[in-house]
Amino acid sequence: MRSGWSRSEVEAVVTDYFAMLTKELRREEYNKTTHRRALARLLDGRSDGSIERKHQNISAILIELGYPYIFGYKPLGNYQTLLYEVVADRVSGGSTLTTVVSNAVDEPAVVPGVDDILARLEDPPEPAEVRYPPLRERGGHPAVHRPPVNYLEREARNSSLGRAGEEFVLNFERARLLRLGHDRLAERVEHVSLTEGDRAGFDVRSFERNGADRLIEVKTTAYGKQTPFFVSRNEVAVSRVHDAHYHLYRLFRFREDPRLYAVNGALDRVCRLDPVQFAGLPK
Repeated sequence: MRSGWSRSEVEAVVTDYFAMLTKELRREEYNKTTHRRALARLLDGRSDGSIERKHQNISAILIELGYPYIFGYKPLGNYQTLLYEVVADRVSGGSTLTTVVSNAVDEPAVVPGVDDILARLEDPPEPAEVRYPPLRERGGHPAVHRPPVNYLEREARNSSLGRAGEEFVLNFERARLLRLGHDRLAERVEHVSLTEGDRAGFDVRSFERNGADRLIEVKTTAYGKQTPFFVSRNEVAVSRVHDAHYHLYRLFRFREDPRLYAVNGALDRVCRLDPVQFAGLPK
């Protein structure tokens, strides 16, 4: 049976992960396999699967600390305390990654063009895919200073990104209704966050094939499918009142390869919510 990862191994894998994530955030090309092979030479005979799981552990830790993660390394909990300490120390002490993340989350956004917008719809992540602990269950690590900024929350406040995501959904809904043969309903799709403001509790008013309302709250991220989103108390309250008609559209990988999933119903019924920040993911 292999021994636990040493500090030198943990430092090496974190350094490698941060290098890849920095390149990804800068939209620079890199090869995960090449990185893994070079990293393996610094480790004590670790298998590819073991290295992969460590990368997934780092993804989970970064989400907990309010940072984006590498697309393709799905968050995986039950991580080594030493790994958490090294990751947290790196980001808390300031790093090139922190500067890159800060610039990335504030970057203005445009509505990306796609060939078949309706083909961008995917199923929500399965509960088994979201394998890091809910925010409310995390006891924290008092010996480690946590970063002062939650960059995932900061990205959620990027009004340019939010507006571009809403416009993408407007286009998606018009295309959906046109494909169903409901041209007149497509013409009536409304950008409610512009016409009524945040008080409405949703962003887009669309329609079902029978003409009933489809009330859509749009949440947009440039990062992976498992990235938590943030919802307001008003959005939760409105979703309860309009349970049957309320939909959350989660856009992800928005800047590079926009995709979305949708969940229908009251947010506190269909999503796992942190009662403090209302940060959640589908159940």
